[in-house]
Amino acid sequence: MRIATYNVNSITARLPRLLAWLESSGTDVLCIQETKCTAEQFPAEALREAGYESAVNATGRWNGVALLSRVGLADVVTGLPGGPEYDGVQEPRAISATCGPLRLWSVYVPNGREVEHEHYAYKLRWLEALRKAVAADAAESLPFAVLGDFNVAPTDEDVWDPALFAGATHVTPAERAALTALEAEGLSEVHPRPLKYDRAYTFWDYRELRFPKNKGMRIDLTFGNAPFTAAVKDSYVDREERKGKGASDHAPVVVDLDL
Repeated sequence: MRIATYNVNSITARLPRLLAWLESSGTDVLCIQETKCTAEQFPAEALREAGYESAVNATGRWNGVALLSRVGLADVVTGLPGGPEYDGVQEPRAISATCGPLRLWSVYVPNGREVEHEHYAYKLRWLEALRKAVAADAAESLPFAVLGDFNVAPTDEDVWDPALFAGATHVTPAERAALTALEAEGLSEVHPRPLKYDRAYTFWDYRELRFPKNKGMRIDLTFGNAPFTAAVKDSYVDREERKGKGASDHAPVVVDLDL
């Protein structure tokens, strides 16, 4: 069984590439982030024609998450239970469902913007709410994982130049401690291998030729419970999908399971 997580940076802009990638990669379940569309605008029919059911949490603007599955989609939970609000609303940043033999969450963690910004405090509250929300699923015997764009680089090795990020979001001790707290709920990170170079970066800014120079970050992550990690056969960053015209600024992260 093959699952993946992918920040598509607008599903409508990326749809032809996404459909081609789903077919060529043989992905069974895909966790999507940053749909940048409303639920009504989500291309569910095109994806259905490609063999995928969809579960969507999207209201437009720059957020939005989804789950695509060709192995079943049941017990959908839209949103983050107990999640904080920002500007008076709970943003569409989480969705979970049972997909065949496993349960998955697709999450898009707030960016944080700057350490002094209210969005950073919101990010930490959101991560704490996520920890509490996934605890029950993590403790089940069913293989379970939470995947997505966490907007946190777990270690200094996960950014191309740690000195440039000093004092910025994505690398602060508090953000990394939130990932450690998530793992304390019985989850372990699945580390992907790179297809090129020695670092499995998942995001490269569009500016300053950062992708061809491999000046990236690893912020798209997978955390699974023991039944999930025991089934992992391989994981890799599909760097090839970041290439070419019309690509997202993220690459898909693929996890192969013996299920």
